[in-house]
Amino acid sequence: MNPPDGHAVNRPLRRALRRDPYQLFRLAGWSIAETAPSLVIGLAIARAIDDGFGAGRPATGFAWLALLGGAWLLAAVGARQVVMAVASVVEPFREELLAHVVDDALRHSVMSGRGPGAGAVARSNLQVELARDAFASVITVVRSFAFTVVSVVLGLATLVPEVLALVLPPFVAGLVIFLLSLRALARRQRDFILADEHTAGSLAAMVGGLRDITACRAEERVADDVGLRVAEQARAARSLARVTALRTLSLAVGGWLPVLLVLAGTPWLIGEGAGAGVILGALAYVTQSLTPALGNLVEGLGINGVRLRVALGRLLRDGDPPVRARGRLTARDGNGGAELRGVTFAYGPHAEPVINDLDLVVPEGDHIAVVGPSGIGKSTLAALLTGVLPPGSGQVLVCGVPADRLDPADRVLIPQEAYVFRGSLLENLTYLAEASREAVDDAVAAVGLTDLVTRLGDYSAEVHSGLLSPAERQLVALARAYLAPARLVILDEATCHLDPAAEARAEEAFARRGGTLLVIAHRLTSALRARRILVMDGTSVRLGTHEEMLAASPLYADLAGQWNPSSAQELVP
Repeated sequence: MNPPDGHAVNRPLRRALRRDPYQLFRLAGWSIAETAPSLVIGLAIARAIDDGFGAGRPATGFAWLALLGGAWLLAAVGARQVVMAVASVVEPFREELLAHVVDDALRHSVMSGRGPGAGAVARSNLQVELARDAFASVITVVRSFAFTVVSVVLGLATLVPEVLALVLPPFVAGLVIFLLSLRALARRQRDFILADEHTAGSLAAMVGGLRDITACRAEERVADDVGLRVAEQARAARSLARVTALRTLSLAVGGWLPVLLVLAGTPWLIGEGAGAGVILGALAYVTQSLTPALGNLVEGLGINGVRLRVALGRLLRDGDPPVRARGRLTARDGNGGAELRGVTFAYGPHAEPVINDLDLVVPEGDHIAVVGPSGIGKSTLAALLTGVLPPGSGQVLVCGVPADRLDPADRVLIPQEAYVFRGSLLENLTYLAEASREAVDDAVAAVGLTDLVTRLGDYSAEVHSGLLSPAERQLVALARAYLAPARLVILDEATCHLDPAAEARAEEAFARRGGTLLVIAHRLTSALRARRILVMDGTSVRLGTHEEMLAASPLYADLAGQWNPSSAQELVP
């Protein structure tokens, strides 16, 4: 992966700044107001001392101090308006950036046949917000620095032009030192962000596969892999910290050396006609305006400016190249089955395989229940069949085509925690396919959702996850899948929150619906309703009828032997 060049990174920044020129003029106008104290502070102090209190005219002295106080009041009003003006520039930038990231993630997801992954999620959440905040900070500090420097130079030139020879050379030298260090800072910051992404990705993969990691006794190997990522991030952080030390040097040269030079040059300035008030005024310009402005610039650009450039470089890259840029394929006519040919899958290059050299044929119209202890690989099998996970070796065919290239409309997976989005109940039910009111009514009645529709009052009622119980969310997802045109339906413990009667009703509805049904069984009753049973016990995979599995699988025989029909025994030990 190559990061985009500087022009590509700067392009969205230029668009953001040029989008509404009025906002820039507004920002400039209020910036003048905000930096008014930087223009008058030294002059007011000098005149208050030399022409007022020092000359026996206290009224004149207080008048100049009142002028300075008025400048601070004006600055307070300007600061508030500056925040609003910066927001009007930054928020459209954020929206444009977020739209680009989401489009990029979806485009590469379609090309690769896989989900966007943890990296895309991190970019669309953390890094877009980081870029927005960094852009706002950069605008704020650069604008403040520019207007403050101009104000200080004008003030010093009005007060005592000779002092500019003492202040400007070290100030410019400190600024140059800082600007020259930005490239190194950008590299170190980019290394740190990449290391942070890799650590987040490793942790996400580890958490997602905890059950299978435990089942395969791969804890130490996974811990070592994650530990390496953490160590890489720590090294990147230390390297970044060393380079940021240059900020201190630039601030010392550009911000505090001018103070020493003004103090050392005081006799010369007095010889040029400067009084005590003028000397104090010049020091006020440097210590109260120029040095803080440089410090804010060093802090703002050194941290947020570098973060902005690095974040944009990550966000605007073409994306991680997909494994293979391939188009989607539709299911072959009349084929809703699935086939696994020598499939092996492991979570990581050094982990024990969760599924090893599996051959499995699920013909069109079959109804299979998958049985096995928790963490044995049942959900992994479902992920392979849906194309979410690619096999390490072998081939997964679904509806007659490779699983990672199958059009999503040709298969549907309902996980244990069903998803309901904010919207009307009808929108949730018809999300996967348009359907008539009669078809929706049939689906609702088939899976047992009628009580919820009655409670809500109508299909137009707004719902979201917080309004529904886990069982109700599962019933909504089941009705949604029932209405979908998919020929293959996979229920990954999708009825675990339902009572046995509701579970039986839903599974029987899908069996009558037609197509192929694969149920990762939560209760033994699900296995008894299936035509065939797939038993995964960690050492082998066996497929057959209930009677055949009683004879061939000790695990299944043990579960069936302990089963009491009245207890609706669960299969998860």
